Amino acid sequence: MGIQFPEQYGGAGMSAIDYCICIEELARVDPAVALSVAAHNGLCAAHIYLFGNDEQRRQYLVPLARGEKIGAWGLTEPTSGSDAAAMRTTAVKSGDGWVLNGSKTFTTHGSVGDLFVIMAVTAGRPASPSSARAGRSKSVSAFIVEKGTPGLSAGRKEDKLGMRASDTSEVLLDNCHVPCDQLLGKEGHAFKDTMQVLDAGRIGIAALAVGLAQGAYETAVRYARQREAFGRPIGQFQAIQWKLADNATRIEAARLLTYRAAYLKDRSERTTLESAMAKLYASEIAVKAADDCVQIHGGYGFVKDYPAEKFFRDVKLTTIGEGTSEIQRLVIARQLLAR
Repeated sequence: MGIQFPEQYGGAGMSAIDYCICIEELARVDPAVALSVAAHNGLCAAHIYLFGNDEQRRQYLVPLARGEKIGAWGLTEPTSGSDAAAMRTTAVKSGDGWVLNGSKTFTTHGSVGDLFVIMAVTAGRPASPSSARAGRSKSVSAFIVEKGTPGLSAGRKEDKLGMRASDTSEVLLDNCHVPCDQLLGKEGHAFKDTMQVLDAGRIGIAALAVGLAQGAYETAVRYARQREAFGRPIGQFQAIQWKLADNATRIEAARLLTYRAAYLKDRSERTTLESAMAKLYASEIAVKAADDCVQIHGGYGFVKDYPAEKFFRDVKLTTIGEGTSEIQRLVIARQLLAR
């Protein structure tokens, strides 16, 4: 639960590449468990580590890194998904603190989290449409909110297609008062900080997709060796062999893209382009690997007696969470054209 954080803050002090391997190995068996570990490490805890002061790190990061508390990260809202700057949750100064009002949706650990990092609008927005987006992004701040704080509550738990072992819920804020020392980072800087958190977080989701694809591929290989048709294992038929060969090649390419982004992160280099490429490619080839796994299983791939259907349900989130495939392509294009 504290893979990449220094030992002084309760973490394991491991590298970004180590982190990818950990997430991969979990996702090979249960992608939902890998998702919870990735969200805890890569979003909530990472935001506190990157932008918190030393006191906030000691008070909040240490129990997160030790696994004593579970972290949640509130960015997405019912009316603001890919357009995160359009959020409506507000934070207004009041006496010795801030009062938060609004709601967050699709929050991993929303109903089970102990510590929340919540993004909220803390300044008025410009009336001019031409400057609206810049103004919106400069008016967002982040806050650390502890479970049990009056006004903080969990809303509806989502009934999801896949990743069902990982809690996803609404988070409701109704006149939720937090002290001034729970402002995370500088006031008005959270949108920029959030983009940096997502750059690194996407490496973790890419690793999750690689691990999921590997698990689906290995499941398909085992079945192809055991299942017989027309008097021989179906793995001896070229139609099956080519699916396996293509998936093995794509998975290895996705793994190398992911490790490259992690390598650059370990060198403290910017990874906006590389993490978006890794996340885009790994998630989309994982969808293909899971689809082929079901197809190779035939009718048994469509029933819950075999793991193929679970990989198929779980994988779709990788093309959506922490930035859809469409947003990744937008990020990649902007980075290429800015050169």
